Amino acid sequence: MEKLLYEKFGYSSFRLGQKEIISSVINHQDTIAMLPTGTGKSLCYQYPSYVNNNRVLIISPLLSLMQDQVDQIKLRGEKRVTAINSFLAYNERKQLVANLEAYRFIFLSPEMLNSNEVLHKLKEIGIGLLVIDEAHCISQWGPDFRPDYLRLGHLKKTLGSPCTLALTATATEEIRKDIALKLNLNNWKEWVYSVNRPNIALEVNTFNHVSQKEDKLLSLIQNNTAPGIVFFSSRKKAEEMQAAASSENVRSSVYHGGMETDQRILIQQQFINGQLDWIFATNAFGMGINKNNIRTVIHFHMSSSVENFLQEIGRAGRDLEQAHSILLYSENDEFIPLQLAELEKPAFEQIENFYYMFRRDLSINEIQEKLMLSDTQIRVLSYYIHHEPAEDWAERINQLLDKRVISKKEKVLEMKSYIEAESCRRAKLLAFFEESPAAKADHCCDKCGLEHMMMNREQSSYKEVSWKEKLDKLLLKNE
Repeated sequence: MEKLLYEKFGYSSFRLGQKEIISSVINHQDTIAMLPTGTGKSLCYQYPSYVNNNRVLIISPLLSLMQDQVDQIKLRGEKRVTAINSFLAYNERKQLVANLEAYRFIFLSPEMLNSNEVLHKLKEIGIGLLVIDEAHCISQWGPDFRPDYLRLGHLKKTLGSPCTLALTATATEEIRKDIALKLNLNNWKEWVYSVNRPNIALEVNTFNHVSQKEDKLLSLIQNNTAPGIVFFSSRKKAEEMQAAASSENVRSSVYHGGMETDQRILIQQQFINGQLDWIFATNAFGMGINKNNIRTVIHFHMSSSVENFLQEIGRAGRDLEQAHSILLYSENDEFIPLQLAELEKPAFEQIENFYYMFRRDLSINEIQEKLMLSDTQIRVLSYYIHHEPAEDWAERINQLLDKRVISKKEKVLEMKSYIEAESCRRAKLLAFFEESPAAKADHCCDKCGLEHMMMNREQSSYKEVSWKEKLDKLLLKNE
């Protein structure tokens, strides 16, 4: 196995867990694999394709992540890779689908599962391995985030139940069971590795007032190692703090879901290429970023769950060098995610009216406008109208969503308990996943002591090049 690893991928040895997961997939066994962020999950589906000589379909939730993985595969010389998503123009997509049999690796956004043309072609050409990247999306967010992820069990059946590999970095035992159930996995094998990232030091700073937190953030950005990401729950606050940092000559930009796709891609590329030191982002940023030298992740607002928090801090230190997670908490910060959990649930009258309007053949857009439903609310109701029996529909959906709100609030309170931890924060995080405390890291957390941790802001190696220098280079004047 190591011989093929070196010949195809240029690595002399496997990382933790890779060999076991790959062996399971090579033997055509449905597999759930939980590996920490940045430990090489993509090898787990690329390698088996060359052994079993089969076509691989990868379902990926973020377009930026998908394109990045396509580019990475091409960089190592594999040209038979493509992605089908909303970035493609209609004619371009039609031509690509018509010639899909020419590709070994096919990346697909979950929304493309709504295309009968795509599904028919996938069934026709045959899929040897179905890969679900970020598989926790199936259970953790359900219809709130990407309802099309809940159709993946049906996709598996449509494709003739190929061997399936579900990949995630954070999934409790309960979520892993839910993944297996929703994907209709058969006699599946689980390879679960620790969520612990010992090279990421954990720290929480608490404040009495938001203004103190704002001052601390600007100080941290000036004194902590770049590149870094600052996460916010509010787009407005992200923009406000980025403007303040920019006035202090910090090379930074804002990133959130309300921006145009082209602009988001540009900012990602600038960050990856070292043209930006800091990104002020909502949680729309991060999962799709393949940048291994992020040194600092700061949370201006607390995450809505421990799972989300681990996903977000997992962007740091993928090169296995020292990195830093800093959470800034001011009194009653938990009210934001608790309130968001409440607001995401439509009122019972809205649920009832949605049902009657849908039965009267009003379009989803019309219903959303008339009932003043948020994007999340309309997404959830649109999912359930197609997947729940009509009898007592509104009452049943109202009860389902009430349970969902309670579950989300419990997740927020788990995150609050991490913030309030009186002993080792790393042990607290591991306990959520029923893991034993880890061996003490050199720079574990602020409870264990970070006094010797000197993290000075690095100057980026990126140098602004003038148009004259670029022209000289093009004309080979420097040679």
